Amino acid sequence: MIAYIDGKLTYKDPTYVIIETNGVGYQIKIPLSTYSTLPAGERCKLHTYLHIKEDAHTLYGFTTLAEKEAFLHLISISGVGPNTGLMILSSLSVEEIQQAIIREDARTIQHVKGIGAKTAQRIILELKDKMKKEVLLADTPVSAAAYNTNRAEALSALVTLGFAKNIAEKTLDTIIKREGGNLSVEDLIKFALKSS
Repeated sequence: MIAYIDGKLTYKDPTYVIIETNGVGYQIKIPLSTYSTLPAGERCKLHTYLHIKEDAHTLYGFTTLAEKEAFLHLISISGVGPNTGLMILSSLSVEEIQQAIIREDARTIQHVKGIGAKTAQRIILELKDKMKKEVLLADTPVSAAAYNTNRAEALSALVTLGFAKNIAEKTLDTIIKREGGNLSVEDLIKFALKSS
């Protein structure tokens, strides 16, 4: 997998760019939000996703990791391919996508060319919980890595103590929503034991 490409921007178009690095020019499809941030002729870095099909290998690039994550979430949904994912990111910002999904605002998503009512509802249904967790994490001062580590350690401890894994996960998620994402491993375990 190609995680990112860092090099000189040699060609810029609203739908794709060419970045040269070590004598190789990579053609990368981009959303409009990325296009507007790239300085022509200068060095730049794009977070990339390589989409492989039988007849093509296509690189998709994004200025921020948040855009790339939103894109990966979107294309994980049946009926939403990479080009549709780019279209959504070209029409709406990451924050607008998150808010539309959390508020179950199918109309906003349907305003994107090529997105019908059924696809908009599927996007909301499949991504609502993920988006709520991401927004919750973004609102807390603790990094996602620390949150994931503390949650994972607390989960492991609870399973060792005899909790069923799925019940322990639900309990921890409820505690994090109620108390915030900056709890220590010990606090997470204490809250979980009190709530059982």
